[in-house]
Amino acid sequence: MATTMRIKKGDLVQVLAGKDRGKQGRVLQARPRDRRVIVENLNIGKRHTKPRPMRDTTRMGGATMIPGGIVSKPMPLDVSNVMIVCPTCKQPTRVGIKVKEVKGETVRVRVCKRDGCGQEIDS
Repeated sequence: MATTMRIKKGDLVQVLAGKDRGKQGRVLQARPRDRRVIVENLNIGKRHTKPRPMRDTTRMGGATMIPGGIVSKPMPLDVSNVMIVCPTCKQPTRVGIKVKEVKGETVRVRVCKRDGCGQEIDS
């Protein structure tokens, strides 16, 4: 399977399936090898962590501890369950690739596939 995705870090995406269906958020992390993305404040999961000593603390004070407890954090979503929101038409859209020439170099640009839009997603 190809390890390229058309969703990048910083993109605004809308969730298509799951408990957060219909919500939008920014991509914090893209993991092409796993075909997953982490979206800000969506698909929140809880992790139970033990208190543990902090690394590289100063020698002046005693050992500082990272507190334990229940930590809420965004969990990865499959890339097939999110769709990029076009910055121009503000609608979730499929992504196309357009090759254009800039200063003598060929550049691949992501494009909105919505009918009547066709604007570049990369600015």
